[in-house]
Amino acid sequence: MRRTLRALAACAALACALAGAGRAAPGLLVGMDDDTLKWADKPAANATLAYARDLGIRAVRVTVPWRPGETRLGVEDREPVDRMILATWAARFRVVLAVYGRPVDAPQTDADRDGYCAFVANLLHRYPGVVDVVIWNEPNTARFWRPQFDATGSSVGPAAYEALLARCYDVLHRARPGVNVIAASSPRGNNRPGSATASHSPVEFYRKLGEAYRASGRLAPIFDTIGHNPYPTRNSERPWAKHPGGTIGQGDYDKLMAVLTEAFGGTRQPLPGQGHVSIWYMEQGFQTEVAPAKAALYRGAENVRDALPPWLARTTAASFGRAAPDQATQLTDALRMAYCQPGVAAFFNFEIVDEPNLGGWQSGLLWTDGTPKPSYGAFKSAVHAIATRRVDCRRYTDPAAGAEIGFTSRVTKPKVK
Repeated sequence: MRRTLRALAACAALACALAGAGRAAPGLLVGMDDDTLKWADKPAANATLAYARDLGIRAVRVTVPWRPGETRLGVEDREPVDRMILATWAARFRVVLAVYGRPVDAPQTDADRDGYCAFVANLLHRYPGVVDVVIWNEPNTARFWRPQFDATGSSVGPAAYEALLARCYDVLHRARPGVNVIAASSPRGNNRPGSATASHSPVEFYRKLGEAYRASGRLAPIFDTIGHNPYPTRNSERPWAKHPGGTIGQGDYDKLMAVLTEAFGGTRQPLPGQGHVSIWYMEQGFQTEVAPAKAALYRGAENVRDALPPWLARTTAASFGRAAPDQATQLTDALRMAYCQPGVAAFFNFEIVDEPNLGGWQSGLLWTDGTPKPSYGAFKSAVHAIATRRVDCRRYTDPAAGAEIGFTSRVTKPKVK
């Protein structure tokens, strides 16, 4: 334990320097969501991080479990979380913590909110280089937050989450003034009280979050970043697809900005593009088929009907309105589009390494044995184009240039925090 704490302390100065450099960087922060390193042996961890670095990935989201009553990291969780954070810091990555528990354990009372926020503040003390924290995960869905509605069918989830954000914003900014408090949301929801999968669409969720914020009379913000997961409705759906109703995918950027403006416009909560506030796409991913040569490494049955070819299909600009031909095309378009969306400052790919269980996710850039997929080079090239600002945003915004989509540049592109 002492050796681990000394190692954490030794990495802290480096991590702080990296976080400070990251906050001044322009363009788009590219990250990955992958907890593989919590359980990987050292050689595997080093190889995975070397690939991530080569791809141009600069941040890693780490999930941390929380249980009611905990105000500091439990003994059983310390070793895997320490292992992953030490590895990512040593490899010069920025660490983003996502802290949440079981849906039935979502903080509903002042005491639980105090305990949860104290837990997160303790993580900031334990890991001095961390400046980014996601408060819970997809709280607009019953899969991660319950209840969404009370016994009468009245909405209660958004107001409870607003109270948690407010409490944690104050506690965490006192613990670390430069902290980045990230609010979370899922792309979909059914707005159906009484159903087993009761949830709020992100549009309804943010409206009610704003209502709760206004009703509280609060004179301080509750978040620094909107951390939205803009997964497509179908795996092969292009990133720019627009959706009816309350769904918000990557192509619904204008809808997201509109509901945030409705919810918080004119209040003390800045909107994306105002000051350092921005939108981070915290999870995005496109699953692939398994190449025949890799089939023995996987098990179970595939959980999506339109898994994409892992190889590079031939495609042209004329394929704009069609289903995605392959993972490389999907990722290239999603990355470039995020860069071009004015209020968006980060894009995290869900996983770098595939899960071996086909019932999970195969949206990585590496097969489950840690070797690159054919999409690897395309992703790397897209990240390099973004880093060097060689992206033609007319492809996504200008109908005269052949774009089938568009969004309004109502805000100034924020710098990466």
